[in-house]
Amino acid sequence: MENRKKILFIFNPHSGKEQIKNKLADILDVFAKTDMEIVVRPTQHAKDAYETIAKTGHKYNMVVSAGGDGTLNESFNGLMEVDKEQRPYFGYIPTGTTNDFANTLKISKNPLEAAQGILEGEKFWCDVGKANTGYFAYVAAFGVFTNVAYDTPQGTKNMLGHLAYILEGIKGIVNIESYDMKVEYQNKSGNKHYYEDSFIFGMVSNTRSVGGMNLKNSDTIDLQDGYFEVILVKKPNNPIELQLTINALLTRDLQSERLYFFHTDAVRFNCEKDVSWTLDGEYGGTQKKMSVINLPKEILMKVKPVKKGLKNAILSVIEGTNKQEE
Repeated sequence: MENRKKILFIFNPHSGKEQIKNKLADILDVFAKTDMEIVVRPTQHAKDAYETIAKTGHKYNMVVSAGGDGTLNESFNGLMEVDKEQRPYFGYIPTGTTNDFANTLKISKNPLEAAQGILEGEKFWCDVGKANTGYFAYVAAFGVFTNVAYDTPQGTKNMLGHLAYILEGIKGIVNIESYDMKVEYQNKSGNKHYYEDSFIFGMVSNTRSVGGMNLKNSDTIDLQDGYFEVILVKKPNNPIELQLTINALLTRDLQSERLYFFHTDAVRFNCEKDVSWTLDGEYGGTQKKMSVINLPKEILMKVKPVKKGLKNAILSVIEGTNKQEE
């Protein structure tokens, strides 16, 4: 892999506000200063990033993707189709609307800084989530609001940014659909647990940021510890419970009685009716039974060390000093 000296640079020209078009020459100039050959591909259609990486990824020393969370998801799925022994380094330049994964890794929102960070970065083995219907980089979710990302037209996202997600979500709050589920998992101590309840939302994540909002106490989240963080939101049965639920979500109070929160490396969801899922904000299929598994340290990224002042979560990962929660 080290002798190939080739970079595949694949970008979504429509991501975010399409600003990457104005920065493209400068980004390529950053990579051109290395001794590696650059192959450039603007995505042509949905799944193009996935198909290109899956078919040709093994030919490259590094794959760099520029786009939003959808491009990131396609890139992860494509990389997972490449044999691990031949899997290239992965670099990410966030140019989308939300960029939760990039926020977690503190990747610069400035495309030139992000590109430079890939070249100067340290090796970082990242966990990958595997669901029934595909792989994901940072989140698998169901329930209220999860259809917002893939239902909101790209033009609306570009004009309204985060507000688009909020507005589209508010439209659907009149009739909140709930799911009677049995949720089974094993905690870090190896003890098996399950919950049976009615939920309006569920999220299996490996990120500090969801929908552009940081999770409370997020510095404890580690993208390479082999574990997910799972949040389940109970169905509110009256106005008081609804208000308590809203308060818990606004304050990210993971200890609220309106929420279930736990860590696990695998979780199973069983429901009598079909449940639509999103993977990294993209449509992830409809299932009555969904299994989600953490595949530890599957993708080797290049991440620039974070600036002084951030807590030890990422620095210790890069330095190899992080300890798993007992």
